[in-house]
Amino acid sequence: MEKTIAEKLEALEKLQNIDSQLDEITILRGDLPREVQDLEDEIIGLQTRVERHTSAIQDKNEEIAERIAAIKESESLIIKYEEQQNNVRNNREFEALSKEIELQQLEMQISEKKIKQFNADIEQLNQSLANAQNVVEERKKDYETKKIELD
Repeated sequence: MEKTIAEKLEALEKLQNIDSQLDEITILRGDLPREVQDLEDEIIGLQTRVERHTSAIQDKNEEIAERIAAIKESESLIIKYEEQQNNVRNNREFEALSKEIELQQLEMQISEKKIKQFNADIEQLNQSLANAQNVVEERKKDYETKKIELD
């Protein structure tokens, strides 16, 4: 069955109305789809940063634990060497033990210095982590708002 010209014109008019409505929707939503996608990408990037900071903090804490263990080891070696100094037979043995004690004391100082540095690094990472988490929360709120507008 062929449609009459009047039916074809009515169908064309409906099609034009639908096309006009689509244009209005496109104008209304504007750059919203791109903004939503940008917010999604930014949230993913920020979450990756948060994960990296968290991992770095864990690594620093492990380093601190290792340094504390090294300090304890040095302390026990110093005690051992001091006891051995009491039982030496000549000056050469005494000097060798004195050098070992000095070496262990230096190792302890280095470890303490590194612990202070790691603690400073952790503090800085914690501040950066808190900032990143705040930004993530803000972006999530913006994302939810924009997503609702888009829907």
